[in-house]
Amino acid sequence: MYEYQRLVARACQSRVIHRRLVARACQSRMVAWYVAGACAVAVGACGTPSPDLFVVKRDGIVPGAKLELLVSDTSTRCNKGSAKPLSSAQTLEARDITDDLLLVQSGAVAVPKATPYKIFNFTVQTQMGSLTYPDTAQRPPILPRLSRFVRRIAIDVCGLER
Repeated sequence: MYEYQRLVARACQSRVIHRRLVARACQSRMVAWYVAGACAVAVGACGTPSPDLFVVKRDGIVPGAKLELLVSDTSTRCNKGSAKPLSSAQTLEARDITDDLLLVQSGAVAVPKATPYKIFNFTVQTQMGSLTYPDTAQRPPILPRLSRFVRRIAIDVCGLER
């Protein structure tokens, strides 16, 4: 009888050891799946284009007034040309302008009626819609700030006359 008990104990022990090995193998497989998933997410995020912040279309009565400026998170395109990089300061200013434009377009800030006297007319499109204003608009303060930003980018980055 003693021999039989010893064989049963040994069999039970080997099952416990076997279960522990299987549990460890399953845990290591789960860890491997989590690591593979994290790597796939990281690789999938690489190389994605930066989001577009806004598009400004400018026209007017002076030569060289026509401009279409697409401002992305790190670059800009002038008149549907190739992408040109923005400096860090320009990128931060573009993001700040976008935040202020979204306030204006949401209706939180009122835009007064435009005067009939203007040289340039601007139409800016963001994710909230579009807004048209003349270069003479001084309120809200984001509108002349956006006009100055567009002019600086057109001259400094795009190499245009205006």
